[in-house]
Amino acid sequence: MIVTGGSIFRTGLLVLLGVVIQISGLSQFHVLGASPDLTPLIVAAVALWAGSVPGAVTGFFVGLLLDLALGQNLGSSSLVLSAVGYGVGRYGELRDPAHGLIAIPVGAAATAGYLTAFAAVSFMLETAPSISALVLRDTLVTTILNAIVAVPIFGLVRRVIRPVLLAQPAGRRRRAHTRETGPIGLRGLEV
Repeated sequence: MIVTGGSIFRTGLLVLLGVVIQISGLSQFHVLGASPDLTPLIVAAVALWAGSVPGAVTGFFVGLLLDLALGQNLGSSSLVLSAVGYGVGRYGELRDPAHGLIAIPVGAAATAGYLTAFAAVSFMLETAPSISALVLRDTLVTTILNAIVAVPIFGLVRRVIRPVLLAQPAGRRRRAHTRETGPIGLRGLEV
């Protein structure tokens, strides 16, 4: 991502709108006892399209804004979302994110990683933590819900930040011609 005022504004607007919609709207919407969580999806989408460093920075600021808005332990969401953003960004840098449905597994993995790591960090930072089996059910349901809503969220984020990306994610390219191989499929063994 090209770091300019426009890219910071676009990413900041995504972060602010995502956190406000998550806190004010989606947290009230429950399916099977859990609600979708936009925060790891926004971080994962920015990281997938922009790279690891913008993903980690976006994760930090999403987590900080989330912690400040909810009055949680300051820094726990920032720590976890920074790691999620960096991890998804590295995946996007090493692999070609050209497939249209890449949002589903990436969104599910980012959500599951975020919820698991956030539960572990919260457990370590609490003074009197309570353990329940419902955490596993909520994690599973939230991961499934986020996998369902991942495609439109990733598409929206891509549309917003596309003008400031360094390289446009392109479709997979095939070779113009196929390679000649030998009788058993190995090159150089022409018989």
